[in-house]
Amino acid sequence: MSQAQQKGGLKVAVLGAGHGGLAMAGHLALMGHSVNLFNRGEERLWGVRISGTIEITGEVEGFGELNMATTSMQEAIQGVELINVVVPAFGHRWMAEQMAPHLVDGQVVVLHPGRTFGALEFRQILKKQNVTADVIIAEAQTFIYASRATGPSQVHIFRIKHSIPVASIRAHLIPVVIKKLRQFYPQFVPGDNVFKTSFENIGSVFHPAICVLNAGWIENDVDFQFYVEGATPAVTKVLEKVDEERIKVAEALGIRAISARQWLYMAYSADGDTLFDAMKKNNGYRGILAPTSLKVRYLDEDIPYSLVPVASVGNLLKVKTPTIDSIIQLGTQLNDCDYWLKGRTAENLGITGMSVRDLRLLAIGESAL
Repeated sequence: MSQAQQKGGLKVAVLGAGHGGLAMAGHLALMGHSVNLFNRGEERLWGVRISGTIEITGEVEGFGELNMATTSMQEAIQGVELINVVVPAFGHRWMAEQMAPHLVDGQVVVLHPGRTFGALEFRQILKKQNVTADVIIAEAQTFIYASRATGPSQVHIFRIKHSIPVASIRAHLIPVVIKKLRQFYPQFVPGDNVFKTSFENIGSVFHPAICVLNAGWIENDVDFQFYVEGATPAVTKVLEKVDEERIKVAEALGIRAISARQWLYMAYSADGDTLFDAMKKNNGYRGILAPTSLKVRYLDEDIPYSLVPVASVGNLLKVKTPTIDSIIQLGTQLNDCDYWLKGRTAENLGITGMSVRDLRLLAIGESAL
């Protein structure tokens, strides 16, 4: 039995040792829980294995002592009640495939975050793998930390967000998920269903458009604060159009999605009369530098796994998304990558031809999908 368990801590797994995974694993360990950190490759684990801890600076300070750091999925999730998947959306499919043989009844898997339709894709993979274990698949609307790894076993937490909705496939189990998460985090609140948490993926509004519209600065490796200096008044006008189209697609499904400006207030207590004003007032964004390449998850993840599914469901529901379509097309040209082909579409999610009724039933777990 680990020291954390002797002190009353709970067993939890964090899958992924990137910026977010290190922040979550370190903080959970610092809170006294027994944390198993998994990563598919050895390289990101060597520093943690040598020290046995993750050093946290910023909003939280201290050293979180881990129970284990491993590349074995079986070891990572064995005997664990909560499995936190903290990888880019393009890693969800691989995680589901690797996890499938080792899941047992009663485990809760949470995608941090699901991006758009992450929980739905994850559940489909488990079904294809013939998983019979009674597990709950859930997704968070956004990632709880704004963080960056600063070394092989060091991470800086700029801000811990609050009031983050979480929903599960089989919506009646959302209270079970929230009860489980609140053993660790009071910040999580019930979401209505997985379609609502997916449509409220605000990264889809911010990341791709800011990257596309600042492509010259990024390629020239100019240091600038991504959300603060990259989001000028003109750029945020485009963000507002992306936001409006996202909200209209959600409305066609009978879902009221919050605006990006409302989200900034909920997550960061940052308000303003315009999106530009609210972003400028968000201290949590200060100090976060822009990427130094266009080969970055803000495009490679957020376009195919955030914007493409919104536009695809828009097509399904006869809602036009011209600004979103243009950002997808520009990103495709910038990176010479067919994001439509790569992304989560109605076709590869298995929802082509579904009516609004079918989709709403799917969200509450009354569909055979």
